[in-house]
Amino acid sequence: MKHRIGLGFNVREQQSEHAAQLGCTDEELGFAIDYMLANDLLFEDKPGEFSLLSIDVESKIEQPLIRRLFALYKKKLPTRLVPLYGKNLQTLQDRWLRAWEQAYNILINKIPSHHVRIWWLRAGGAKIGKGSSVWRNTEVLGVENLVIGNDSVVAWHCLLDARAGLVIGDHVAIASYVHIIAGSHDLQAPEFWSVSAPIYIEDYVWVASRALIGHGSRLGRGCVVTACTVVAKEILPYKIVGGSGAKPMGERPHDLNYRVGGKGLFTLFH
Repeated sequence: MKHRIGLGFNVREQQSEHAAQLGCTDEELGFAIDYMLANDLLFEDKPGEFSLLSIDVESKIEQPLIRRLFALYKKKLPTRLVPLYGKNLQTLQDRWLRAWEQAYNILINKIPSHHVRIWWLRAGGAKIGKGSSVWRNTEVLGVENLVIGNDSVVAWHCLLDARAGLVIGDHVAIASYVHIIAGSHDLQAPEFWSVSAPIYIEDYVWVASRALIGHGSRLGRGCVVTACTVVAKEILPYKIVGGSGAKPMGERPHDLNYRVGGKGLFTLFH
C-alpha cells in the first residue's frame, strides 16, 4: 500500500535532531530512513518532500528503531492515522467515529441550534474554541482531527475535510460554500493511491465564498483568499490572493485587531 500523508518537513534535514531524540547515531537513523523508504513506510514525493504511510502499522514493525521512528513521525502530524482494519478496538473506534460524523452531516448539521451542533462536534473529538461557530449545512470529515480556535466562524454549506488534520486559528472567517479538501490521489499510480496533507489556516484569515483550499495549504496570518480562488500552496501572511494560481493582489495591514463575532454557544435558530 502507498496511501500517504505529507509530513511537511525534510526528514534528512532533521535527521540529527531526531537521532538525538531517539538515542541513536546519525548513521543508524540514516539506515532506518532508507529502510522505511525501501519498504513503503516513508515516501519522497519530490526532492526534500516526504510523506508517511497513512495507515497506522506501527505495531506491525518488528525493528525497534524503525518502529520508534515511525511513531515519532506520526506524532508530528495533527491527525490520527487510519487504523489497520481488523478485529480490534482501533477499528471499532474508527467506525464509531465515522458513523458519528455521518449522523452530523446527514441530520445534526441541519438543526437550527448552534448549541446542539457544536456539542455534537466536540463530542466526536473536535476541538472548538470559545465564541466560534459552525453554521448550518456545513459538512465535516475527520471530525476528531478538526481544530478551531477562538472567535472563528465557518458559514453555511462549507466542506471541512479534516481527515489529514485541519487547524484553524483565532478570528478566522470562512464564508459560505468554501471547500477545504485535505486529500487527492496519485495520478501517476495505476492503483490511484490516496495522497493527503494537513491544512493550516492561521489567525485573522478570511476565505471568501466558493474558494477551494487544497491539501498541504498553509494560509498565513491575516491573508485573504478571494471568491472562487483555488489554493494548493502556502500563502504568505497578510497577502490578498485571487484568480488562477492564487496570484498576489495586494496586502492587508499588519496590525489586525478585530473580532469576527461568531454566535454565542446558546444561540438558538441559527
